[in-house]
Amino acid sequence: MSLRRVYETTVIINAALEDADIDAVISKITSYIESHGGTITQINKWGRRRLAYPINKKYNGYYVHLVFDSVPSVLPVLERFLVLEDTVLRHLTLVLPERLRKLRLEKALAEGKTGENTSITSDEPEKKEDKTEKAEKPEKEVATAEQTAE
Repeated sequence: MSLRRVYETTVIINAALEDADIDAVISKITSYIESHGGTITQINKWGRRRLAYPINKKYNGYYVHLVFDSVPSVLPVLERFLVLEDTVLRHLTLVLPERLRKLRLEKALAEGKTGENTSITSDEPEKKEDKTEKAEKPEKEVATAEQTAE
């Protein structure tokens, strides 16, 4: 039995589609992952954004960030599906390291965010920290920690 890993995929969908069509593409991607044995942890819809450069003569894209766990053998199948999907302009799938997950969880707790967009779970018990101590931590240290975690 293979080891399950946590992955994150960012997908850029054609923004010219209607909202219902974009939701249909997102549900198609999530159902594809789930039908191949993966479980979706998070779905973050970042919305329509201007692209840095045109992709297939498109200037806007709808960004979606998915966090899921799966066995590594599912990734080539998922990558092939995303390449063949006409409405997906670009995609990127990465392994999500444990240190980065913990850092994102701590950052979300420090900002006071809860809900489906920050539903990252940790196996360790939650640490109690003073919010004033977190607020004093410079942004430069947080950015450096994220870069080293990657």
